[in-house]
Amino acid sequence: MVKAKIFNLKSGKIIGFEISGHSGFAAYGKDIVCAAISSAAYMTINIVVELLKVSADVKINENEGHMRFRVSEDNALKCKLVFEGLKLHLILLEEIYPKNLKVSYEEVQENV
Repeated sequence: MVKAKIFNLKSGKIIGFEISGHSGFAAYGKDIVCAAISSAAYMTINIVVELLKVSADVKINENEGHMRFRVSEDNALKCKLVFEGLKLHLILLEEIYPKNLKVSYEEVQENV
């Protein structure tokens, strides 16, 4: 199962996410759940870093199925719609594939 964690500040601002695990929906290369999650996560990172020009803490280990991405509180507002879009996408995928994806939320301290 893929575990997707949305990082929120106490104020409710989203400042990032962490995705780990493998969905187990299908064999490697044919797993549409994994592909949908990965594509959305990479698109989010690319929009924030390349288009919005926001610096971020990015850690990706494809072999272990782990991705972590955070921005500073100062940049949360600039990234709000992108993060809300990812959150919505993941929640909808979780509704369709509840055995393969679990979305959770973690209140974090701003330290990027």
